[in-house]
Amino acid sequence: MRITIKSLVLASVGLMAVSGTAAADSVMEMDGGAGKILVNEKNMTLYTFDKDTAGTSACYEACATNWPPLMAAAGTMAKGKYSVVARKDGSMQWAYDGKPLYLWVKDIKAGDMTGDGVNGVWHVAKP
Repeated sequence: MRITIKSLVLASVGLMAVSGTAAADSVMEMDGGAGKILVNEKNMTLYTFDKDTAGTSACYEACATNWPPLMAAAGTMAKGKYSVVARKDGSMQWAYDGKPLYLWVKDIKAGDMTGDGVNGVWHVAKP
Protein backbone atom coordinates (compact mmCIF):
# COMPACT_ATOMS: atom_id res chain seq x y z
CA MET A 1 0.00 0.00 0.00
CA ARG A 2 1.32 3.45 -0.95
CA ILE A 3 0.86 6.24 1.61
CA THR A 4 1.33 9.81 0.46
CA ILE A 5 1.86 12.99 2.46
CA LYS A 6 -1.58 14.15 1.33
CA SER A 7 -3.26 11.01 2.68
CA LEU A 8 -1.42 11.43 5.99
CA VAL A 9 -2.55 15.06 6.25
CA LEU A 10 -6.11 14.13 5.38
CA ALA A 11 -6.05 11.35 7.97
CA SER A 12 -4.70 13.77 10.59
CA VAL A 13 -7.40 16.30 9.79
CA GLY A 14 -10.01 13.57 10.00
CA LEU A 15 -8.79 12.50 13.43
CA MET A 16 -8.54 16.08 14.67
CA ALA A 17 -12.02 16.88 13.40
CA VAL A 18 -13.34 14.92 16.36
CA SER A 19 -12.46 17.87 18.60
CA GLY A 20 -12.72 20.70 16.06
CA THR A 21 -14.05 21.66 12.68
CA ALA A 22 -11.79 20.99 9.71
CA ALA A 23 -11.70 24.18 7.67
CA ALA A 24 -8.85 23.62 5.23
CA ASP A 25 -6.13 21.02 4.72
CA SER A 26 -3.95 22.54 7.45
CA VAL A 27 -6.29 24.83 9.42
CA MET A 28 -8.97 23.97 11.96
CA GLU A 29 -11.25 25.85 14.32
CA MET A 30 -10.97 24.87 17.98
CA ASP A 31 -12.27 26.12 21.32
CA GLY A 32 -9.45 28.10 22.89
CA GLY A 33 -10.83 28.99 26.27
CA ALA A 34 -11.65 32.54 25.18
CA GLY A 35 -13.72 31.38 22.22
CA LYS A 36 -12.90 29.80 18.88
CA ILE A 37 -9.35 30.07 17.57
CA LEU A 38 -7.55 28.78 14.49
CA VAL A 39 -4.97 26.00 14.86
CA ASN A 40 -2.92 23.85 12.53
CA GLU A 41 -3.22 20.07 12.18
CA LYS A 42 -1.07 19.62 15.32
CA ASN A 43 -3.39 21.89 17.35
CA MET A 44 -0.73 24.62 17.45
CA THR A 45 -2.18 28.12 17.69
CA LEU A 46 -2.16 30.28 14.56
CA TYR A 47 -1.58 34.02 14.56
CA THR A 48 -2.13 37.10 12.39
CA PHE A 49 0.25 40.06 11.98
CA ASP A 50 -1.03 43.66 11.99
CA LYS A 51 1.64 44.73 9.47
CA ASP A 52 0.26 42.39 6.79
CA THR A 53 -2.14 43.78 4.23
CA ALA A 54 -5.03 41.79 2.80
CA GLY A 55 -3.57 38.90 0.85
CA THR A 56 0.06 39.97 1.38
CA SER A 57 2.59 38.89 4.00
CA ALA A 58 4.98 41.44 5.49
CA CYS A 59 6.84 38.79 7.52
CA TYR A 60 10.15 37.67 5.99
CA GLU A 61 13.74 36.91 7.07
CA ALA A 62 14.08 37.06 10.91
CA CYS A 63 10.36 37.65 11.28
CA ALA A 64 9.56 34.44 9.39
CA THR A 65 12.13 32.56 11.49
CA ASN A 66 10.27 33.50 14.68
CA TRP A 67 6.82 33.45 13.08
CA PRO A 68 6.90 30.60 10.54
CA PRO A 69 4.25 31.07 7.84
CA LEU A 70 1.63 28.34 7.66
CA MET A 71 2.60 27.00 4.26
CA ALA A 72 0.09 25.62 1.77
CA ALA A 73 1.01 22.75 -0.52
CA ALA A 74 1.16 23.41 -4.25
CA GLY A 75 -2.26 22.97 -5.82
CA THR A 76 -4.09 23.50 -2.52
CA MET A 77 -7.72 24.42 -2.99
CA ALA A 78 -9.01 27.14 -0.71
CA LYS A 79 -12.64 27.38 0.37
CA GLY A 80 -14.87 29.83 2.18
CA LYS A 81 -12.93 32.44 4.12
CA TYR A 82 -9.73 30.40 3.72
CA SER A 83 -7.37 31.34 0.92
CA VAL A 84 -3.76 30.93 -0.08
CA VAL A 85 -1.52 33.92 -0.68
CA ALA A 86 1.71 34.03 -2.66
CA ARG A 87 4.93 34.83 -0.81
CA LYS A 88 7.87 36.67 -2.42
CA ASP A 89 9.62 33.38 -3.20
CA GLY A 90 6.56 31.99 -4.98
CA SER A 91 5.59 29.62 -2.16
CA MET A 92 2.03 29.69 -0.88
CA GLN A 93 0.76 30.50 2.61
CA TRP A 94 -2.63 29.90 4.20
CA ALA A 95 -4.74 32.96 5.03
CA TYR A 96 -8.05 33.47 6.79
CA ASP A 97 -10.28 36.30 5.63
CA GLY A 98 -7.29 37.60 3.63
CA LYS A 99 -4.96 37.62 6.67
CA PRO A 100 -1.88 35.38 6.32
CA LEU A 101 -1.50 32.81 9.12
CA TYR A 102 1.63 32.08 11.19
CA LEU A 103 2.92 29.88 13.98
CA TRP A 104 5.08 31.18 16.88
CA VAL A 105 8.37 29.46 17.71
CA LYS A 106 7.89 29.94 21.45
CA ASP A 107 4.66 27.92 21.48
CA ILE A 108 5.99 24.54 22.57
CA LYS A 109 2.90 22.37 22.92
CA ALA A 110 -0.62 22.24 21.55
CA GLY A 111 -2.79 24.87 23.19
CA ASP A 112 0.05 27.33 23.91
CA MET A 113 -0.87 30.92 22.99
CA THR A 114 2.26 32.74 24.11
CA GLY A 115 2.42 34.81 20.92
CA ASP A 116 -0.84 36.65 21.53
CA GLY A 117 -0.10 40.36 21.88
CA VAL A 118 3.65 40.15 21.17
CA ASN A 119 4.87 43.68 20.36
CA GLY A 120 1.22 44.71 20.11
CA VAL A 121 1.06 43.43 16.52
CA TRP A 122 0.60 39.65 16.80
CA HIS A 123 -2.81 38.16 17.64
CA VAL A 124 -4.36 34.74 17.96
CA ALA A 125 -6.23 34.07 14.72
CA LYS A 126 -9.97 33.77 15.25
CA PRO A 127 -12.70 32.73 12.85
